[in-house]
Amino acid sequence: MVGSRKEKQKPFALRLKFQISMTHSLKHSVDLEGSYNNRPSKLSKIEHPSHIEEEEEEEEEMNQNPKNGIQRYLFAIEYIGTRFSGSQKQLTCRTVVGALEEAFAKFVGQPVSVSCSSRTDAGVHALSNVCHVDIQRTSKRKPGEVLPPHEPAVVGRAVNHFLQHDSDLTIIDVRRVPSDFHARFKAQERTYFYRLLSGPEPLSTFEKDRAWHVCEDLNVPAMQEACRVLVGCHDFSSFRAAGCQAKSPIRTLDELSVTEVIESPYFPSVMDRERHNKVSSDLRGYPSNSETDISPSSSPCIDKVTTSSEDVGFGKRRRHRCLVVTARARSFLYHQVRLLVGVLKAVGSGNLTIPDVERILNAKNVTSASPMAPACGLYLGEVKYDLPTT
Repeated sequence: MVGSRKEKQKPFALRLKFQISMTHSLKHSVDLEGSYNNRPSKLSKIEHPSHIEEEEEEEEEMNQNPKNGIQRYLFAIEYIGTRFSGSQKQLTCRTVVGALEEAFAKFVGQPVSVSCSSRTDAGVHALSNVCHVDIQRTSKRKPGEVLPPHEPAVVGRAVNHFLQHDSDLTIIDVRRVPSDFHARFKAQERTYFYRLLSGPEPLSTFEKDRAWHVCEDLNVPAMQEACRVLVGCHDFSSFRAAGCQAKSPIRTLDELSVTEVIESPYFPSVMDRERHNKVSSDLRGYPSNSETDISPSSSPCIDKVTTSSEDVGFGKRRRHRCLVVTARARSFLYHQVRLLVGVLKAVGSGNLTIPDVERILNAKNVTSASPMAPACGLYLGEVKYDLPTT
């Protein structure tokens, strides 16, 4: 009897002990919860700094690429302007910017906008014009995923691939720049070249639409003297075509010069090859086979080009005198360079004198200037920048 009562009491004792244990645990848990409510939890302390760090990293990335991964590229291009209706985009004509935007769109898979440093007219060429474009590189496998920007060399090769059918337009250099770097407004200096070919001979097929053919023999010293009148800071209203959007006609012409050079394309003559062979022999210490004593320092004969009646032999073309006018300034007025060349050519041919040039400059009226030089001889040679260090 006694044993059976003990057996019945045992479960009660255990139950009582369990209740006390649960009550103690519950009280302990309530205390802990109260303490959590009074101060941040350890879990929140661990997670919170990581969230801040992620936000800081995102903010840093946004500062580097403020347009959500969009990278701006500055790139230089060369082109033959004969088949282009100028550089600026037009809806119904083939233009430099239009061809570039089409090639870039094929590369990145979406439309882009190209901005040029210098606008060139139809028929004007460029040895180096500069543009900028913004590109966002996205994943083709995961649409919407933004990837790190392309390397500049990749951009150049890819776009040139899509420009293959446009054999008269090529990208020659690419680099990354900040998002606020503008190809036009950041330019510090622009250099234009103008080619004139002087002489009565018909223009070479290889020079078609590459230079202004002038039949007269031009007086280079007189043209150089006219340059000295025009160089510097002036009101160039007489050299500003109608439709010019510049607010002021005052410009500083840092350089205006006329230089006689070898006509291009140039292939070495017999005399040039003999000169080269003599110099090479002298460097190797071997005697030269040439019987003609030619000065190694002399350049290919420009003086020989001035002779018009000399017999050069059957099937050989007489070369023209090639003159290059160089104009350098921060910026130019609309058609300014071509109007300047028109006056210089008139001086070279004897139709204008130096006092006439001064009169035209002071007239401040474009109607007083000589006819404008054609577009085919004009080349944008260089655009200079203070580029950011990479």
